Amino acid sequence: MSGTFELVPTREDLQYVLEHSGAPGRTAVVMTMGALHEGHATLIRTAREHVGPKGFVVVTVFVNPLQFGAGEDLDRYPRTLDADLALAEQAGANAVFAPSADEVYPGGEPQVRITAGPMGERLEGASRPGHFDGMLTVVAKLLHLTGPDVAFFGQKDAQQLALIRRMARDLNFPVEIIGVPTVREEDGLALSSRNRYLSPAERRTALALSRALFAARDRLIALEALHARAVAQGAVTTPARVAALAGLGEARAAADAHAVEQAGHADLSGPAAVRAAAATVLDEAARLEPPLNLDYAALVDPSDFTEVPDTYSGDAILAVAARVGATRLIDNIPLTFVHEAGEDSEADEDNEGSEDSAVREQGASA
Repeated sequence: MSGTFELVPTREDLQYVLEHSGAPGRTAVVMTMGALHEGHATLIRTAREHVGPKGFVVVTVFVNPLQFGAGEDLDRYPRTLDADLALAEQAGANAVFAPSADEVYPGGEPQVRITAGPMGERLEGASRPGHFDGMLTVVAKLLHLTGPDVAFFGQKDAQQLALIRRMARDLNFPVEIIGVPTVREEDGLALSSRNRYLSPAERRTALALSRALFAARDRLIALEALHARAVAQGAVTTPARVAALAGLGEARAAADAHAVEQAGHADLSGPAAVRAAAATVLDEAARLEPPLNLDYAALVDPSDFTEVPDTYSGDAILAVAARVGATRLIDNIPLTFVHEAGEDSEADEDNEGSEDSAVREQGASA
C-alpha cells in the first residue's frame, strides 16, 4: 500500500495529502457516513484491490445533514470515528477525510443543489422527500474534493447507486462508478449501521426482509429450471399434452408439462410469481410481534426504478423497505428474467397437433 495512513479533517489538508501522496497509481474513493462495519470494509478492500498497491484509497466519513428529513435520525445516527479509523486503515485505506458540516457547507446549507429528477421521487424518494437531492449534492461535492478515478458504492443502496451512476453520466463526471455486492450477516440480514438499534425480537422480525428476497429469488430459479427442463424434453405447454402424457403414466413429464402450462399464465409466472413469493413472507411478518411495517416491496427496472410488467424479461431489482419498531431498514436483490411470460404459447398452439400425434404414436407402440 502506498504511503502512510492519515486522518484528514479539512479540505486544505485533503488537497495537500492528495497532491503529496506520492502514489503513482489511480485514486479511489469510498464514501460513508461513518459507523463503519464489514460492509464498508468490503468496499475499502475492493477499492484497494482495484487500484493496487501503488494506488491511493481515500474514505470519506461525513454524516450529511441534507439527506435527513424531518423526524429522521440525524442526531441519533451513530458516530464512531476512532473505530472507523481503525477499520479503514486495516482494510487498506490511505486516508480518511472526516470533515465537519461547516467544512463541507461553509456558510450553511448550499443554495444550489443537485436534483435527482423523476427517479429520485420513486420508492426511497417517495418515502423520504428530498433525500436523494441531498445525497447527490454531497456526492458531487466529495467527488470534486477527492478527484478520484474510481468510486465504490454498495449495491444494498441500489437506488442510490443507480442515481449516482446517472448523475456521473448525465453531468460528465470524469469518474468510474463501481457497485459492490451487498454484504450480509450470518443470518441473512443486510449489514447496516442501523442494525445496532434492533432489539433481539425486532431483529427476528427484520429477517423477513432478506427471507422475502431469497424466497423470490428461489422461486425464479425454480421457474427457470422448470422451463429449461421442459424445453430439453420437448414438452409442449398445452392441456392436451398434459393429459396425453398422464395417460401414458409419464408422471414426471406430465407434471413438468402441467407446471410449464400453468407458468404461461401471467398471474403465476416470472415477475408475478416473484412478487407473490416475496409477498407471502412479508405478509406473515406483518403479523409478528413486533410486526414488520412494510413501506414498499417493488420489482423495478434498474435503469429508472419503475415497476416492471408481468411480461418483463431482462434485469430487475426486487427492493424492499420497512420499519421494525423505530428502525427503518432497506434491502434488495438483483434478478434476471430470461423468458417473457407466455412467450411459448403461440409456438405451442402451432405444434399442438403434431405433438398430440407423436404422443398417440408412442402410446400405440408401447
